[in-house]
Amino acid sequence: MMQSIAWRQPSRAARIVGLVFAALIVFAPLAACSDEGKLTLRTATGDHAFNVQVVDTPESRAKGLMFVQDLANDAGMLFDFKEEREVGFWMQNTFIPLDMIFVGTDGVVKTVHANARPHDTTSIPSEVPVQFVLEIPGGQAASIGLEPGDTMVHDRVRKTK
Repeated sequence: MMQSIAWRQPSRAARIVGLVFAALIVFAPLAACSDEGKLTLRTATGDHAFNVQVVDTPESRAKGLMFVQDLANDAGMLFDFKEEREVGFWMQNTFIPLDMIFVGTDGVVKTVHANARPHDTTSIPSEVPVQFVLEIPGGQAASIGLEPGDTMVHDRVRKTK
């Protein structure tokens, strides 16, 4: 005996929830690294361009690159604290290794923390007051020869005389 199964059209609300969920899956990685700004790191090996998303509110800085599964080699996130101060980061809910580049108001790289480990809740301090923290894929800082004293060029960096 064959049993018939009745298929019911999902409600409008269920379809909307499904579309929103699908959009989050597709666009969340893009949103985490949208092309909101061009940034250049100047090192002894030359100028290296990155596409960065700038985060400058407590809420956006708290989320950072959490839950991002992939990050292009020329992508990153620039945290702007709007004034120099000592800051600390951790890698809770972060799925990819990151290089953290701590930068002063003048754009000078102060310290570099290479290959922060995913999901590690150990604090990673700036060690000195900084205004910016740039997160790029783990290993990229070494790959471009980035060292303290190098410079970051971005529209948010104050021009000094």
